[in-house]
Amino acid sequence: MLSLAQALIGHPRFLLIDELSLGLAPAIVNRLASALTAIAAAGAGILLIEQFTTLALSLANTAYVMERGQIVFAGTAAELKRRPEVLHGAYLAERVTV
Repeated sequence: MLSLAQALIGHPRFLLIDELSLGLAPAIVNRLASALTAIAAAGAGILLIEQFTTLALSLANTAYVMERGQIVFAGTAAELKRRPEVLHGAYLAERVTV
C-alpha cells in the first residue's frame, strides 16, 4: 500500500503494477483493488501484471496472456473469462490456439 501511495504522489498518468496481491491478506487486496478502480476512473492508465486471474479480470478491460515470453491471447477481459482454456493452457504450458 505504501508503494502505491508513493507512486500516486507524483500524479502519474500511467501506473505499472506487478503482482498487486502477492503476499497480502485478502482484505488488503480488496482495498487495493478498490483504490485501483478509483485511480482508473480518475483517468490514469494501469497495467496490472497479476497471476491471481480472478482479481485481474475483475479489474481489467483488456487482457493479455503470456506463455514463455510470447503473447498467446489479446482481447477483452470478458472474452478471456469466457475462454478458461486459454488460461489453463498458459498455466499448464499446454499450447492453445487462439
